[in-house]
Amino acid sequence: MAWIRTVPFEEAAGKLKKLYERVTGPGGNVDNIMLVHSLRPHSMEGHMAIYKAVLHHSGNSLPKWYLEVLGVWVSSLNDCGYCVEHHFSGLQRLLRDATRGEAIRAAIEARNLEQAPLDAAQRAGLAYARKLTEAPAAVIEADVNALRAAGLDDGQILEINQVTAYFSYANRTVLGLGCSTKGDVLGLSPNNSENPDDWGHS
Repeated sequence: MAWIRTVPFEEAAGKLKKLYERVTGPGGNVDNIMLVHSLRPHSMEGHMAIYKAVLHHSGNSLPKWYLEVLGVWVSSLNDCGYCVEHHFSGLQRLLRDATRGEAIRAAIEARNLEQAPLDAAQRAGLAYARKLTEAPAAVIEADVNALRAAGLDDGQILEINQVTAYFSYANRTVLGLGCSTKGDVLGLSPNNSENPDDWGHS
């Protein structure tokens, strides 16, 4: 499951147990990406707070399924299979169009955004996310201006930026610690977007 020791749910105590109880899914499942934080519960707390804010918060205006597309895209660029599988399952659940979801994934795997059944603004967001992921120091103001020209407002540009940055963090957490999907339930997420403190997965 990981290359470092983790504390199982049934052995957790104190703050760690309380955090586990907050992030559980059906049957008491805790995603392995959260379990890898178990030796430092405060870092799990920080991880969940930013994850909930950038992907599952009512203050975001871009569709949640599109934020998941961004997550799958960035994770694919970073060769993070764990996050690709988790968030593609979440994308499919939110999109409710399996054929379109598979077409989006095929375009991602081919690195050909023009093949993706997305609108111009959504593809522009993915192009920005690719540059920010692969060559962050090369991003210039013109790249942000291109997003505006595609129809995105500055708040939506911030959302794209934050989802991209979050997944680069999450990918490195997973890849750097050997986190696998073994035992995970794919596609669950904290769906109560109205309450930032509700981290329960469903």
